Amino acid sequence: MTPATAASVPARPRPRVGRDFVAALARAIVEGQYPEGSTLPREQDLCTAFSISRTVVREALKTLESKGVVRSRARTGTLVRPRADWNLLDADLLDWMGDAVVDAELLASVLEARRAVEPFAAELAAGRASLSDIAALHAAWEAMRDAEPGDDDAFTAADAEFHRILLGASGNRVFIQLSGVIDAALTRALDRANRSVESHLHTVEVHGRLVEALRMRDGAAARRAANEILETAARDLERFG
Repeated sequence: MTPATAASVPARPRPRVGRDFVAALARAIVEGQYPEGSTLPREQDLCTAFSISRTVVREALKTLESKGVVRSRARTGTLVRPRADWNLLDADLLDWMGDAVVDAELLASVLEARRAVEPFAAELAAGRASLSDIAALHAAWEAMRDAEPGDDDAFTAADAEFHRILLGASGNRVFIQLSGVIDAALTRALDRANRSVESHLHTVEVHGRLVEALRMRDGAAARRAANEILETAARDLERFG
């Protein structure tokens, strides 16, 4: 495809800083204004359309390239890569692209990853967690329990913290690293699940059972509780969909 001209650049609010521009360009891509395999407008056309410098445009393109969204090629321009190549676990992309990329497929993939990791991590944590780990997990559970009804943001923040602490308490360095990699996507998945129900009482209850299993150093009970948490999440996500 030939590069688009300035006339084909969609009208958007003028961004004030580079980060606003890269977010605007990312949204334009995910919304299909620049489909997979298409060529983005030339740098000069983007400069004109958004009233920004070429330096800002180039930095934005480098950012999107580092996240797998585009690929720059000499003499052919900047191509939009297939969505399968995008780093959809990246916190910036999830923030910029929002619900357009947090679809049922991504949510299902996050749940599958959790099923593969969390039950075993919980079992390990039952034997390895320090007293401070268990205290931190209990504090996160209390924050879930004490979140005001309807305050889904506070509940999800505490829920995400609970699962970060759990993976850390496993003592497995790979699980700890994985926690950082999937954190943004996990938070989005928890948010979708938590917003699908009117009451969080059951979710609080099953998380409480996991805390108690770690206190008792009962690995089998911890695995069962983790599996029950995941079953609850699966049902809530189905309700959301």
